[in-house]
Amino acid sequence: MEAFDCGSSKLQTPVEPGHEGMADFGYLKVPEDEKVTWVRRHFNAVACKYDFMNTLLSFGIHHLWKRIAVCRLDLQAGYRVIDVCGGTADLSLLAAERIGPSGRIVLYDINWAMMETGRPKVTSSPYADRIEYVQGDAETISFADASFDGAMVGFGIRNLTHMEAGFREMHRVLKPGGMLMCLEFSEPATPWFRALYDFYSFYIMPALGLALAGSRHAYTYLPESIRLFPSPEGLKSILEKIGFTRVGYRRLTDGIAVVHTGVKA
Repeated sequence: MEAFDCGSSKLQTPVEPGHEGMADFGYLKVPEDEKVTWVRRHFNAVACKYDFMNTLLSFGIHHLWKRIAVCRLDLQAGYRVIDVCGGTADLSLLAAERIGPSGRIVLYDINWAMMETGRPKVTSSPYADRIEYVQGDAETISFADASFDGAMVGFGIRNLTHMEAGFREMHRVLKPGGMLMCLEFSEPATPWFRALYDFYSFYIMPALGLALAGSRHAYTYLPESIRLFPSPEGLKSILEKIGFTRVGYRRLTDGIAVVHTGVKA
């Protein structure tokens, strides 16, 4: 298990990189083979206040987004579902409501600090016996082909070093006919709202992150990583190239968040 310190929120500045073998960490460039360390350090820094800050910064609406997203996964009793980058278990708990006593959720995340932070929510819920914890890398999921009826990832896929590798792994572990659901941030569709959102994201959120979570950089990384993420149409194209069929998406709150779905043929 990975030790973590909720009071440690400083991220080192990377050495000035070259152009090859680099990955985006927000607007910073870091060596590809080090990004996972940067992501782990980032979430170690915010884990203890992650749920509180999500609720504060989204004015609580992230709970509605997650409920809508899980509804679109169309889960049935007895399903086996993997929650990739499952973090503090919000999606896992919502899915566990729907799969019944015979179903199982695997909460799969590389960051033990995030899973530990969310564990009290799981143990105090009626669904604790339906949720299993596995620490692992989303780019090399440690399950056999066709192991799951559903796969979901919420606000986590953009943190991978190779996003498409993560989607390919989810496609691999799904059974034929199994559905993928990806809930991820995007940019508002309406110009005036996008301008307001940009101001809030780049000025208000980092200030609140510093004041309340002790990390300005962690909440600067968030809007930067959102701006680098593909558009809904761009992600639709990526999922289709990987092999998903019936790919679609639904914008939420004018496009601040988007639910993407696809089916493994």
